[in-house]
Amino acid sequence: MTEHSAPTTTSTRARVSARVAAIAESATLAVDAKAKALKAAGRPVIGFGAGEPDFPTPDYIVEAAVRAAQDPVNHRYSPAAGLPVLREAIAAKTLRDSGYEVKASDVLVTNGGKQAVFQAFAAILDPGDEVLLPAPYWTTYPEAIRLTGAEPVEVFAGVDQGYLVTVEQLEAARTPRTKALLFNSPSNPTGAVYSPEQTEEIGRWALEHGIWVVTDEIYEHLTYDDAVFTPIVRVVPELADTTIVLNGVAKTYAMTGWRVGWMIAPTDVIKAATNLQSHLTSNVANVSQRAAVAALTGDLSAVDAMRTAFDRRRRTMVGMLEQIDGVRCPAPQGAFYAYPSVEGVLGRTIRGVTPTTSAELASLILDEVEVAVVPGEAFGPSGYVRLSYALGDDDLAEGVGRIQALLGEAV
Repeated sequence: MTEHSAPTTTSTRARVSARVAAIAESATLAVDAKAKALKAAGRPVIGFGAGEPDFPTPDYIVEAAVRAAQDPVNHRYSPAAGLPVLREAIAAKTLRDSGYEVKASDVLVTNGGKQAVFQAFAAILDPGDEVLLPAPYWTTYPEAIRLTGAEPVEVFAGVDQGYLVTVEQLEAARTPRTKALLFNSPSNPTGAVYSPEQTEEIGRWALEHGIWVVTDEIYEHLTYDDAVFTPIVRVVPELADTTIVLNGVAKTYAMTGWRVGWMIAPTDVIKAATNLQSHLTSNVANVSQRAAVAALTGDLSAVDAMRTAFDRRRRTMVGMLEQIDGVRCPAPQGAFYAYPSVEGVLGRTIRGVTPTTSAELASLILDEVEVAVVPGEAFGPSGYVRLSYALGDDDLAEGVGRIQALLGEAV
């Protein structure tokens, strides 16, 4: 220590690591929490924030969990990569729904889809790598990428493109540091669905340039009208060696709270991610895993009923939003979100306030008519808001009706 240097002490160091301190709060969960807090305080708040089906988990899945909880075999640790019976069920489900074969040994069961996202990027990225991130994007993707020391590179497709990026845009963003592409179809937050032809074109481009594809397929069963879910590995089988598939039971089976997701990847990636998970969390709760087995091996009739309800709500929401002057809302073809452009409302005065960003507009909507929406800044550029239509028909109509009335005052 030199004569003039001061000793380094705990009090002079940052208490929280720079890497973790840089993580942004989940905007969707923050909006949902605020709406629930106001509702608990007696306010008539309607929340369009959370991507969570309002249906209960189907009875046959719950009954399987009850039986599992009563079996002492489920009271102990199980393999970190997942129960063999569940990994087999995921492999069988992939063949059934996606049309290609995977080995059960190339499946890793995770604590929800988010853990699959984080571990996928952790397994293949190093500091300095870049990941092409089509925007608007789900809020967790860029945070998971940055935690590895890599950088997300946003590729934006706006309302005029139906929120679908092109190969030309991806090629313009590609650099020697590009390691991976995040592909999400059906999309959160926009509900956009890439056609089979678009999916194949993007897959062939990634294959040509040796770019990993991380494909999030958790909304695979929620498509509407003529849209179809297209697994990228099915249309470009040669991608299997450089693709990580992310999925889970949360959205399809109304099991958000059960925390069961998975990743499918080449053997070396699954081995690395399993090693990581063995130190992070070990196995997913066995009761939840048994419930997931029941979900994946049962029929899809409960899913079909939920999709029918979502479709009805989708049409109602889009129709009402399109009636608002200054709002443009492409009909979402998948998932359970509408993503209207509100650029035509910004800069206009509403009840003495002139919002210039979608964050300011969302705050105004919550303050004035007690409706919670998520601003576009959470998913990319300003000028948009996300509304989930995974809530009851009456609340949906009431909530959008309040927004209609408020924005109708804009001058």
